[in-house]
Amino acid sequence: MKKQTWWVALLLAGSVTGVMAQSMSESPWQVRLRSVHLDSVNKDTTPLGLSIDNKSFGTIDFSYFFNRNLAAELSLTSDQKQRVYANGTDIGSFKHVPTTLLLQYHFTDFEGFKPYVGGGITYTHFSGASLPPGVTLDSHSWGTAFQVGVDFPIDKNWSINLDVKKAYIRTDVYADGSGLGRLRVDPMLLGVGIGYRY
Repeated sequence: MKKQTWWVALLLAGSVTGVMAQSMSESPWQVRLRSVHLDSVNKDTTPLGLSIDNKSFGTIDFSYFFNRNLAAELSLTSDQKQRVYANGTDIGSFKHVPTTLLLQYHFTDFEGFKPYVGGGITYTHFSGASLPPGVTLDSHSWGTAFQVGVDFPIDKNWSINLDVKKAYIRTDVYADGSGLGRLRVDPMLLGVGIGYRY
């Protein structure tokens, strides 16, 4: 019985050592540069018929892998300027900075590609509004975000990435301090980029 216990202990120790060696041989950090197209849902509850334009911009995304399957991704970008329309007429613009933090699950049982899904939160800061006199926006928005994507490894470090996010972003609209309603941006974000695991 003691011999069997020792053999089991040795096998477990060998397995744990192998997993640790495998984990240590691969960095937990990954950075991606993406080109992202923002496609807004443009739903408005004000009487102004508000909408914004769609646009493309760049993001930088940092991921930390807790193990082979679980990772956290922080997606960042610079100030993005959006045109604002009322019933199709250009009435001004505002700037926003969306920041998204997601917890991801990466599937590892596929050859040649690595799909993943994620969910988390998005925070958007609105600023620099240039709108008709008296019209203002709430400067902060918190919402949920969901993600599906896939990495296509090129070699040990480099990969091509395709990514789709749905973010829930909205801001309250005011006229002379009185609430008019809410503009729901709630964009779909379609991204393509390159990743580096270092």
